[in-house]
Amino acid sequence: MISVVIPLYNKKESIAHTLECVLKQTYQEFEVVVVDDGSTDGSAEVVEGFADERIRLIRQENGGVSAARNRGIEEARSEYVAFLDADDEWKPEHLQTLVGLMEKYPQCGAYSTNYEFKQGEKVKPTILNKIPFDGEDGVLSNYFEVASCSHPPMWTSAVCVKKSLMNEIGGFPIGIAAGEDLLTWARIAVKANWAYSIKATAVYCLGEENVVVRRRHVEVDPVGDELVALYKANKSVCGLKEYVARWYKIRSMCFLQEGQTRLVWKTAMMCLRYKPSNIKVYAFCMLSLLPQSIINKIISKYS
Repeated sequence: MISVVIPLYNKKESIAHTLECVLKQTYQEFEVVVVDDGSTDGSAEVVEGFADERIRLIRQENGGVSAARNRGIEEARSEYVAFLDADDEWKPEHLQTLVGLMEKYPQCGAYSTNYEFKQGEKVKPTILNKIPFDGEDGVLSNYFEVASCSHPPMWTSAVCVKKSLMNEIGGFPIGIAAGEDLLTWARIAVKANWAYSIKATAVYCLGEENVVVRRRHVEVDPVGDELVALYKANKSVCGLKEYVARWYKIRSMCFLQEGQTRLVWKTAMMCLRYKPSNIKVYAFCMLSLLPQSIINKIISKYS
């Protein structure tokens, strides 16, 4: 059996569809643990409307998505825990694909399929480079190398991890507003290999077309701090140094878009500490000296 953990917070409009995606799986040996993290919009009542006895609803006070996922892991009755966000989707063969990976690569403690992006009616594939195997699946022995030059190969709603391995790394980090999943997968990757299918069986739903919700970035960076600590403790892990550099490169680009010149330079210097040859980061620093209107035009032209 697989335990499917769904953190829920004010997703009344999407949770029914998400649950239906689980119930329509070709592989039916599962339980669903929905952790309602203090919803106020009636989301929990939607879950209660499902009569399937495999669905369990756990209620708790609002503690954030990591706390909800960790509670779900704690409540899970299976050794294998698959994660699904309350506004994402699975294709019918998702769980069956994961089970196939478990059977084929039992030496791995973590399993994932590829995923695709969906915004409104538009669907886009991920970009994956340096996959170390031929064929549809294999062991992603170079996780950090792939993650440093691709879209994130793992997305929370595509992942299944042994409960014991999640407990070993301490679960999802509490108190981190964004990037907590990337940090979790990195912590797993230094302890175990990922078994991976390049078949996209999960769907990352981005909301309606032409609606972009941007969160202004702040200087405090707990994910970056933890990734640096992870690298210092695991310097021999292939690609981890470049992965840390990529994190700071992305933050530098975000600060450039937001007009936060000082933080563009600060994060650029952090990136260059781990990858001095990153030419784009030098360009970010030079661009940050221009008026923001010109920066925006340049970014829109090349994005």
